[in-house]
Amino acid sequence: MTKEEIFKKLDTLNFDSNDFIVISGASLVVQDIIDETKDIDLTCSKELYESINWDTKIGALDAEIKYYDDFEISNNLHSPEDIILINGYQFMNLEKCLEVKKILNRKKDKKTIEKIDLTLCLQDNYRYEKKLKEKGIKLIAGVDEVGRGPLVGPVVAACVILPDDFNLDGLTDSKKLSEKKREEYFDKIMEQAISVGIGIISEKVIDEVNIYEATKLAMKEAINKCNIKPEHILIDAMPLDIDIPTTSIIKGDLKSITISAASVIAKVTRDRMLVELDKKYPMYDLKNNKGYPTKKHVEAIQKYGIIDEHRRSYEPVCSYVKEHNI
Repeated sequence: MTKEEIFKKLDTLNFDSNDFIVISGASLVVQDIIDETKDIDLTCSKELYESINWDTKIGALDAEIKYYDDFEISNNLHSPEDIILINGYQFMNLEKCLEVKKILNRKKDKKTIEKIDLTLCLQDNYRYEKKLKEKGIKLIAGVDEVGRGPLVGPVVAACVILPDDFNLDGLTDSKKLSEKKREEYFDKIMEQAISVGIGIISEKVIDEVNIYEATKLAMKEAINKCNIKPEHILIDAMPLDIDIPTTSIIKGDLKSITISAASVIAKVTRDRMLVELDKKYPMYDLKNNKGYPTKKHVEAIQKYGIIDEHRRSYEPVCSYVKEHNI
């Protein structure tokens, strides 16, 4: 059933719309997380549940449910804070839907869980930070890196601790911001942040230990360079083995304002380094490609060779090195 079909079905119920809550798949369809669902799951008070003359079966988590036509109803009514009102009907909100999906922990729900989480964070990119602060954790750092894919230069990571009153409209993943906006945000973050640490791991180390390990080294260096030790660290995707509690968040630079801030600091820092390198080696167009393997960059390698800052473990640099025995 689509969103439109769900509302048409709900209109056929003989219950007062205030007496039940639409949960599960139907709630996710109506809130644009999934496209359709095969049935409509409801929950209501125990008194209403016992008065309903529908067939009975055992559903998820061994709970008894009653079913009729496209409806299934249980009696585990939720709290008012779990509800969102849409077109006059009560639906389980996304925060509660996410909680339930995680409890069920079904493999088929993995993508749905990720989409709910991303949607909630796009609505409020201070969400992860708020949950930690509710636990009494005050010094929360965000860590992100930039430069895993380029053929030239270091990988750069930043660790940023923001104040409680920090607010910067439009702050998100640095890759989604214009260069002008990144520069503007860089200055504002540096001015307002409680602490900022930057880690830079050279192309030589990347070649020695591989980019994955080099990225972790850059992150650890960034954390260590903060003049205040964070109580908890939010990290974009990568797990990190350190003596501080961490939370690794997939697409963290979109979901967490603190990681977004770190993303901007890392990106602008590295971009400035590549702009300076471009002045020395303009033939590679590094100020525009920032070291990534664009067609122009690869053609320049074939024409002019490589520089010390090229990563020799990366293709096509690696093949060039072997071919020319350098």
